[in-house]
Amino acid sequence: MTKLFRNSARSDGALGKPGDMRVLRVLRLIEHLAAAQHPQTLSQLSHRTGIPKATMMRTLEGLAQLGYVLRLPIDRGYLLGPAAADLALSTLKNNALMRGCRAILVDLVAAIGETCNLTIPAGSKVLYVDRVDTPEPLRLHLPVGTLAPMHCTASGKLFMSRLPLIDQRKMLSMMVLNPLTLKTIVDVDLLAVELTRLDVRGIGIDNEEFIHGMVAIAVPVCAPDGRTIAAVACHALTARQSLDQLMEYIPNLKVAALKLQPLLVG
Repeated sequence: MTKLFRNSARSDGALGKPGDMRVLRVLRLIEHLAAAQHPQTLSQLSHRTGIPKATMMRTLEGLAQLGYVLRLPIDRGYLLGPAAADLALSTLKNNALMRGCRAILVDLVAAIGETCNLTIPAGSKVLYVDRVDTPEPLRLHLPVGTLAPMHCTASGKLFMSRLPLIDQRKMLSMMVLNPLTLKTIVDVDLLAVELTRLDVRGIGIDNEEFIHGMVAIAVPVCAPDGRTIAAVACHALTARQSLDQLMEYIPNLKVAALKLQPLLVG
């Protein structure tokens, strides 16, 4: 979609006007933040987009006011905000791609009986792009559009574990490891060891680290070059499933991930 937009932009002479170029500048900035694996500083954004720092600062301030960009405290950089996530979700919900993804999740939930999600990385967060709930009356409500921490979710730990080591360490150094439960890993070195273990196993695990009484697993959806572009995740209440029981569904999740790959990669 981005490539098509760029081609059409070059063929439209009206886009040579200064006002139109400002619009394209904003889109380039959002595109770069969406592709980044960790928060970006003002200098990084200016250098990588070719936009002068003063112009970049004004653009970021305007986007932050509208909720499209979040500025981390103590000058730790910028990442996409909730308004950008809402826009992405609205776009996805209105196309055939999401209908295809949902059909795969529906079949997966029918097979295993627990809630399943499609997630993508969004800066230092995990974005829930789609979900199909368990038919069980006792369940947790994490609506589509939820932004969850990376360090304590199955999808987030999976995404981090598959990063190049230099990017992983940089992300860990910038993250605030808030303890959401008694089992949340808040020590950077211990989390790094956990990510190494998960990378070897090729999965993500949340053992009541995000929400007390909930366990989760995740497997990657990969591009042909091996990059992880999304994750298929499943979570369950410990009152119904232990983590070991949930792990038995990993083959089912991997089959779903393979079905999702051609839809998401294109």
